[in-house]
Amino acid sequence: MIHNLRKAVRLADRRHRRVDLSHPARSPLGSAVVNCVVYLDGVRQVGHCPADKAIELVRKKHGKGFVWIGLHEPTEAEFAGIAELFGLHPLAVEDAVHAHQRPKLDRYDDTLFTVLKTVRYVEHAELTATSEVVETGEIMVFTGPDFVITVRHGGHGSLGPLREGLEATPEHLAKGPSAVLHAIADHVVDHYVEVTTAMEADVDAVEIEVFSDHHGRGADAGRIYQLKRELLELKRAVAPLDRPLQQLAEQPSHLIDPEIRKYFRDVADHLTRVTEQVNAFGELINSILQANIAQISVAQNEDMRKITSWAAILAVPTMVCGVYGMNFDHMPELHWTYGYPLVLGFIATACFLIHRGFRRNGWL
Repeated sequence: MIHNLRKAVRLADRRHRRVDLSHPARSPLGSAVVNCVVYLDGVRQVGHCPADKAIELVRKKHGKGFVWIGLHEPTEAEFAGIAELFGLHPLAVEDAVHAHQRPKLDRYDDTLFTVLKTVRYVEHAELTATSEVVETGEIMVFTGPDFVITVRHGGHGSLGPLREGLEATPEHLAKGPSAVLHAIADHVVDHYVEVTTAMEADVDAVEIEVFSDHHGRGADAGRIYQLKRELLELKRAVAPLDRPLQQLAEQPSHLIDPEIRKYFRDVADHLTRVTEQVNAFGELINSILQANIAQISVAQNEDMRKITSWAAILAVPTMVCGVYGMNFDHMPELHWTYGYPLVLGFIATACFLIHRGFRRNGWL
């Protein structure tokens, strides 16, 4: 069932790939509301209705359906009516409106409040010291006995394809709001996998550049550090989600269908693999950065040895010329006919021998 759901989501995502969903169309429920849909026995009901009418219709069916309301970056005024209608806790409402939260799972009476970080890989022709590799957003999910309210922040992470994929598997959607929560968590973690796979190519490219540099000058440290920062941004989105998924998978709750709880274990396993891969990338980037610094240090030492060698060679003619540049009348070989060529020959021979010695020792 989960495999069919993921396949349906991928097909829906392909149809939505060229559609800009970051700015939802205006709705009678407010500009922030993307959609308000009623599901009965897993089947979407035709037509649109206000949130109050939708929840009234669902509650008349006595647990056979739920309403799913999707919002995009609502203001406090836009979210106030929905919060009052569904009895949402003020603390959760404040978090949902202002965003910038860590992934977490909170329970307020009969409502679960889940925060998930969405990520997107930013395509770039070449990694630079200012390249943005990972773009993050947020999805907050209010899950109640007969409603699901999703609040999305950021220009990516549209739930349109996910909704279509769920609607293609009504037997899964019939399990209630917890099925939607699982599908969203699974959708977010799948994107973690995609972004991690894409970032692996950047890590490999930097590694190849550092260790294939035959000149010993190392790669651009700014690029390595930028990739490290972007990898840290991904880790901040991935790592904190582990505990909420474990709670959803292991702690019994009347808000989570027992069958759906098993599926959360699968999502948690996928997240664990992503976390391990991200941690491995972090250690590899640290090693690459240290290797780059070591290469730069070695190159600087080689430069200093060359400078020192040439300074030693030039010290010979400097010393000899300094001695014979003194204005004394009585100096050895001062008035000798062969004194000048003899001194030049001595200087040339001494410089040649010193240069040869430095070459043998690898200094030049």
